[in-house]
Amino acid sequence: MKALAVPAICALLGVSGCNTVGYYFQAIDGHLEVMRRATSFEDAIADPGSKGALRVQLDRIAGMRDFASHELALPDNGSFRRYADLGRAYVIWNVFAAPEFSVRGAESCFPFAGCVPYRGFYVEADARAYARQLADEGLDAYLGGVSAYSTLGWFDDPVLSTFVGFPEGEVARIVFHELAHQVVYVRDDTQFNESFAVAVELEGVRRWLERQDGAQAGEEKRRWAVSQRRRAEFIALMIHHRDILAGLYASAAGETEKRDGKSRQFDILQRDYEKLKKTWGGFAGYDRFFAQGANNALLASIAVYADYVPAFSALINNHGGDMGAFYSEVRRLAEMEKHARTAYLQTVVGRSGS
Repeated sequence: MKALAVPAICALLGVSGCNTVGYYFQAIDGHLEVMRRATSFEDAIADPGSKGALRVQLDRIAGMRDFASHELALPDNGSFRRYADLGRAYVIWNVFAAPEFSVRGAESCFPFAGCVPYRGFYVEADARAYARQLADEGLDAYLGGVSAYSTLGWFDDPVLSTFVGFPEGEVARIVFHELAHQVVYVRDDTQFNESFAVAVELEGVRRWLERQDGAQAGEEKRRWAVSQRRRAEFIALMIHHRDILAGLYASAAGETEKRDGKSRQFDILQRDYEKLKKTWGGFAGYDRFFAQGANNALLASIAVYADYVPAFSALINNHGGDMGAFYSEVRRLAEMEKHARTAYLQTVVGRSGS
């Protein structure tokens, strides 16, 4: 998963709407620290403490960065042309929340970027404390580490040590995804923004890998295909159980019945996930989503990145792969009222699935 640097942006622009002073300062301090650590690729490689693989990794990303602008019509700017070693596993930790009987995420609102269904923290302990606070208030909470985020073009986002060593397809996915947020961003519509960016990343990685050749390229293509199959199967599993729970919560059942049904459904989800893992040969890459216990907030976090991806992918195909024309249509959609935009995307999803 990833995040927009919403708190950092509102803080750095001097906007006075962030919810608490403490949150305001952790946001600006965290983002400024990321930017302070950013250095040129050349200086990063020359650093005596750098590992030998870093040159290969950054050369690879430089190629992806040029490809993004020349072949995918993504912004040609300073983003992903510098490197920052953060010395930790994640750049930020997102906390999602949802009511006890809802799979719709609770939102945090910011003056510039609007409302988003999570709140980001640069210190893991702060994120965990906030998640505990939400749980004490009776909400389901889910905390997830994030490898990259976008400042929507306000800053030159650097390549981060949190993802530089990922497999080639994963690195390309992140670069294309975050640059897509600089093309179109709609306030108060995270599902639109994220589904659009995911569709761009998938198209971009497909094209990038098709351009590569040699034995190593063949292995990367195979690895990417396997990861995408697992991802699709995992998301389908989560959406299936989300829809069942949404039906339960919307029913006329009493609170006790809903609470019992919720507990049973999450038990079934866990069992279904273990069955799915067996078909993957025991691959445990998605175990982290269940480490805190599955709940409504987890399901809400998954939905943000999945619901309208088929619609955007269909629109790319409708334009014959012309990304500029695709972006123009997405900008047109962005100008629509949210209810009309959502209805249109749902119609496209229906057509693409028929």
